Amino acid sequence: MHRRSAVALTAAMLGLGLLTACGSSDAGDSGSGGSKSDKITLGFAQVGAESGWRTANTKSIQASAKDAGITLKFSDAQQKQANQIQSIRSYIQQKVDVIAFSPVVESGWDPVLKEAKDAKIPVILTDRAVDSKDTTLYKTFLGSDFVKEGKTAGEWLVKDSASATGTVNIAELQGTTGSAPAIDRQQGFKEAIAADPKLKIVASQTGDFTRAGGKQVMEAFLKANKNINVLFAHNDDMGLGAIEAIEAAGLTPGKDIKIVTIDAVKDGMQALSDGKINYIVECNPLLGPQLMDIAKKVVAGETVPARIVTPDQTFDQQQAKAALPDRKY
Repeated sequence: MHRRSAVALTAAMLGLGLLTACGSSDAGDSGSGGSKSDKITLGFAQVGAESGWRTANTKSIQASAKDAGITLKFSDAQQKQANQIQSIRSYIQQKVDVIAFSPVVESGWDPVLKEAKDAKIPVILTDRAVDSKDTTLYKTFLGSDFVKEGKTAGEWLVKDSASATGTVNIAELQGTTGSAPAIDRQQGFKEAIAADPKLKIVASQTGDFTRAGGKQVMEAFLKANKNINVLFAHNDDMGLGAIEAIEAAGLTPGKDIKIVTIDAVKDGMQALSDGKINYIVECNPLLGPQLMDIAKKVVAGETVPARIVTPDQTFDQQQAKAALPDRKY
């Protein structure tokens, strides 16, 4: 009897060991560089810290990863594509479960994205898109509709300038050359103002999405063009830098030169509330919660929409005053 019990116990233990071994090997292989049974590791390659928007975006991603129980590997590309590519390759070598990044520019990503695909690591584009014709190189895009943002800014200007007589001279501060928001916002804005032939862009140059760049370029605009009526800045930070240049030139921002910007970060909203900016189109940076949800789904092999557009608002002076007390970024 004792011998039979011992044999039965040994068989049971061997069976348990076999089950344990099965549960910790092939069953956990997600085919995306990690294990389904392990904590998800996300490699995120950020553009940089060029603006208040970008800082808010980074904080949202870091906080949301922690809340979601996702291990985050984070890199700052300092607005250089080569740095982002290097980071993505590092994430591939580290066999992270999923990679996400906000591309510095639209072009030149196919080789590294193919490397990620070959390694079976899914890629998520956040905030900015790429111009790759092979859409199988990434799972989805999460962010705003930049063309719509530019168009909304232009539509406001068309309405605001309806009673103006003579040419309305517009200066444009573009975002980083070659980046999706710079290309798309310019396109949308031009399409909208085409409805009114008296609206003319007389100066257009990149300020690289930075406050310092906006100030420097606006100073050059004012020296070369004495009759600028409107400034369209692709983001708040460039608009805020331009305000400094406008005031230094003895002009009143919001009156002598009307200003429309995109982002709606706190500093921009404060300037709008103070009457120094006339209109802001929002671009919501708080993408973290949605990104973590998408990351979990793609690692699990679930199908996600090819494009996920975040909702944005618009603000005039009174709306900015009402929104400022509860503004999270």
